[in-house]
Amino acid sequence: MSYFDFESISKNAHIHFIGIGGISMSGLAQILLKNGYTVSGSDRTESHITEKLQKLGIKVYIGQRAENTDGAELIVYTAAMHEDNPEMRAARASGKPVITRAECLGSIMRKYKNSVCIAGTHGKTTTTSILSHAFMKCGMDPTISIGGELDLIGGNIRTGGNELFITEACEYSNSFLEFFPSIALITNIEADHLDFFKDLDDIINSFAKFASLTRFAKDGGCVIACGEDENIKKALAGRDLNVVTYGLSDKCDYYAGNIVFKGGFPAFDVYKNGERLCSPALNVPGMHNVLNTLASVAVCDRLGADIGRAAAGIEEFRGVKRRFEKRGEYNGAVIIDDYAHHPTEIRATLEAAQRFERNKLWCVFQSHTYSRTRTLWKEFTESFDNVDELIITHIYAAREEFDGTSPERLAEDIAARGVRVRYVESFEEIAELLKREIGEGDIVFTMGAGDVCEVADMLFKE
Repeated sequence: MSYFDFESISKNAHIHFIGIGGISMSGLAQILLKNGYTVSGSDRTESHITEKLQKLGIKVYIGQRAENTDGAELIVYTAAMHEDNPEMRAARASGKPVITRAECLGSIMRKYKNSVCIAGTHGKTTTTSILSHAFMKCGMDPTISIGGELDLIGGNIRTGGNELFITEACEYSNSFLEFFPSIALITNIEADHLDFFKDLDDIINSFAKFASLTRFAKDGGCVIACGEDENIKKALAGRDLNVVTYGLSDKCDYYAGNIVFKGGFPAFDVYKNGERLCSPALNVPGMHNVLNTLASVAVCDRLGADIGRAAAGIEEFRGVKRRFEKRGEYNGAVIIDDYAHHPTEIRATLEAAQRFERNKLWCVFQSHTYSRTRTLWKEFTESFDNVDELIITHIYAAREEFDGTSPERLAEDIAARGVRVRYVESFEEIAELLKREIGEGDIVFTMGAGDVCEVADMLFKE
């Protein structure tokens, strides 16, 4: 495997990040800053992330100009950055090494004895966060990179010792194939990012390559995977890898038993090959978090952590920002923000909500990207059957240009299934509608990976 060797630049070298305001890029910038490098970066707009970086002593340029890269010995860029960007052009012309975010992250993790890379279509951020709580409780001093903000570490990054690195491993643009996992954790595999991948088989093939990266680990590495996911089985078939499974069935190496729900939250026993290891009572909802916990316990056990202490740390986990995050109450209704933007995630989140006492269940949904909406259209229409009141709003385009995909038509197709749904274009109109109609005992979700969380901000602005 190829990688960038940090030994090839001076120990206090100037490293510049193009697109430093992204959650992952900002984390890498902080790791390198704490390792003694001089760090600068640029982004199109200011944010609470760029403000935090500036307070840490990182020079952040708002607006991207060629001169921002002056003096840099290494330039790191996000995969979303176009080659005609003025900083990209200047970086290429400089003759200095220019690497992607994924290459940078992969090269950093080579410095650690154990690197745990959490991959999957869903659950990466939450599972990484659960693991962080477990390892911190065990006093294992991990370095952590999360695709969300975790109160435990005061953000999305923690720089620890050189023994253990924990990070999310995103499959988009095959960036996780630049990594060096000693443990490759795969939560699930489904169709997504079909603006990059050709089809589901293409995605499965990429995960197979990711799992095979564990062969480069010094001890032979290990794949920890959900044993009940059919697409994971396809990815691992015939690969001759060291595979450990988890799931709800006792056919898996690690499995859950005696699952009960207390106040909407699951409690259960964790078994390893028939032996009970621990009995966590979670403070996050949903069967998907039972699976995320099983995966985390399997990783902890593999690395020799004290399972009792790890379970105590898992019980202290109360979620990540924008993952079933309670924002407050309005007119007696509980307002929850959730990042779910894939049909499977939507169903899992709304199923978890069904276990709480409530009056009406509302959902304000903003689809993320035209390509995902178009390619998973049927699955989206089938995701909201249990909602009492659904509001569909405009699509968050992200990196894409408008292609004719219509959120109004999506609302119509959902309505054809008998769901009470309305299309409302602006967040201001949605906030005013909610102010008029929500009431005591209702649960209201703002849901999506875009900026739909601003609806909650508008409710609480008063």
